[in-house]
Amino acid sequence: MYYIYMLRCSDNSIYTGITVNIEKRMKEHFCKDKNCAKYTLTHSAKKLECVWQTENRVFASKLEYHIKKLTKIQKEQLVKNHKLDDVLSEKIDVNKYEVMS
Repeated sequence: MYYIYMLRCSDNSIYTGITVNIEKRMKEHFCKDKNCAKYTLTHSAKKLECVWQTENRVFASKLEYHIKKLTKIQKEQLVKNHKLDDVLSEKIDVNKYEVMS
């Protein structure tokens, strides 16, 4: 299983990433572990905003790519309602992803 996640950073920016182990990855970001992303090293991660899961790496990479291309307003909309179809239905098959609580 692959997870695509959005993190709120200390400067109110939103970081998006993918992982196969969400708990381990969050620990790396929040503790500024040696394996954390360069972005979250300098923009401290403050809150996990949302997570989706999918079965394979190709789908995960496509979603991550398209989320990263969204405007700040569109990303905030995703954070607010977690509905991919509101902003990405024309880009990807949103039925390939399941939102995590």
